[in-house]
Amino acid sequence: MRPFASTISFQEAIARVLDAARPIARTETIALASADGRVLAEDVTAPLDVPAFDRAAMDGYAVRAEDTRNARADAPASLACVGLVAAGTVAARAIGAGECIEVATGAPLPPGATAVVMVEHTSREGDVVHVRAPTAAGQHVGRRGADITSGDVVARAGDVMTPARIGALAAIGRASVCVAARPSVLICPTGDEVVAQGQPLGAGQVYDVNRFTLASVVNRHGGVAVAHAPAGDTIDALTAVLDAGGAHDLMVFSGGSSVGRRDLLVDAIRSCGEVIFHGVAVKPGKPTLFGRVGDVPVLGLSGYPTSCLTNAYVLLVPLLRRTARLPPWEPRAERLPLARAVRSTADRHQIYPVATVEGRAEPAFKSSGDITSLAHADGFIEIPAGVAELAAGTVVDVRRF
Repeated sequence: MRPFASTISFQEAIARVLDAARPIARTETIALASADGRVLAEDVTAPLDVPAFDRAAMDGYAVRAEDTRNARADAPASLACVGLVAAGTVAARAIGAGECIEVATGAPLPPGATAVVMVEHTSREGDVVHVRAPTAAGQHVGRRGADITSGDVVARAGDVMTPARIGALAAIGRASVCVAARPSVLICPTGDEVVAQGQPLGAGQVYDVNRFTLASVVNRHGGVAVAHAPAGDTIDALTAVLDAGGAHDLMVFSGGSSVGRRDLLVDAIRSCGEVIFHGVAVKPGKPTLFGRVGDVPVLGLSGYPTSCLTNAYVLLVPLLRRTARLPPWEPRAERLPLARAVRSTADRHQIYPVATVEGRAEPAFKSSGDITSLAHADGFIEIPAGVAELAAGTVVDVRRF
């Protein structure tokens, strides 16, 4: 047994993790249809105007505005309708004085027309259209290039692709985009007691939980989770995984980071890389370990499922998102009163799961080893070091998972 001689603060742990993050340099070209949530790796410049022509912004009639200058409800301007333009077609000819052409929304404005009269402001008798309101030049006309002008930068490197940005690129004809690659994250549970699902449990064994929870976090926050078979509690087994991890952008271990005889991850990292910190004044997650092997950051989390997942939210997510060039995660927060008093370890920053029940924050923590502490929670609150208890009714910030 090797008790912790000291621990660093939770805030210092986050700072060191972020300082060690290296934004990914690899890029890849993907179909525009698959780009939602990806980080653009190029400036995209428009090769054309959008719209590429003057177009009708309403269903109605294209007119020369001067022909409707004196139109009123009781004295309409009567125009000869000389054609029809649907979206995707063009007028057969220009309109002249005293004429109009029926147009659909989005249809190209016929030559000679300067405005569009809404159909609601007209009536029609055969080929004669009675315009009952004056129309100004440019009214209900979408001008060429009004949305995007050729040469405009439509999206910039570093932008996170959203449905609207995808739409803008689709409008200029892009079918693919160059984006930052998603970081590859090797996930390795440790411990001779860890058994894969589908296998019978022997005495003292448990099913692997952390591989699944960590993979879900990684995939949700911009990475690609790569599962490794559980590593045994030996230096050789752990160093073999660390050696293989050089092909990835991050490595995450669960278990083996504490201070017991068989908690050997710190020794394995030290043997082939560097330890940046080991031990954080946070609950749960005091045994959290962070280091680097070559250029690859290595995060060692507790084997207890609640502790592992909690610290994945507050340490792995910031590390991964910075590596993936994504903006910081800002979970939705809601201020709610505590349903019951919560006691805390005063010398540690505590991440405490809660459920929202009838407008109150209901404490949900059981123990670091009970995954339902989080499965039955909606989010978590943070209790700073130095605070031993929060009384019932205390208003807290609940950060949603």
